[in-house]
Amino acid sequence: MRVRTNRPREKVKKLRVLIAKVGLDGHDRGVKIVAQALRDAGVEVIYLGIHNTPEEIAASALQEDVDAIGLSVHSAAHMTLFGEVLTLLKKKQAGDIIVFGGGIIPEEDVRSLKKMGVKEIFTPGAPLEEIVKFVRSVKITRREAQGNRQ
Repeated sequence: MRVRTNRPREKVKKLRVLIAKVGLDGHDRGVKIVAQALRDAGVEVIYLGIHNTPEEIAASALQEDVDAIGLSVHSAAHMTLFGEVLTLLKKKQAGDIIVFGGGIIPEEDVRSLKKMGVKEIFTPGAPLEEIVKFVRSVKITRREAQGNRQ
């Protein structure tokens, strides 16, 4: 026998991650593989594709109410582009959105990016399981209670 209660069901919010290629970089095979691995792991993925500006990425992250942003870059402009995304998020009171990335990034730049606020960098050859584990560790935020930040 089922017992009905008058309590409304709590809506479970799924982890949402925006994945994008930033800048003029057109190499998208790796980022598509990462996006698919995250989807297969139950993460809701919004894939923006290639040639995105930092402004487009920050605006999309707010519009889609994401918990994290994964950026991919192979164009050697990672310090500037990742920095611009972080700055725009802070300006829009969205500094709680986790930013991580991947691509061809020298180790000394990985350290600098982490000091800037990028939570993790995955270079070529990183196991997909490691990326999925990292993303699953991201805390789901409840922006509805924080109001509109745009």
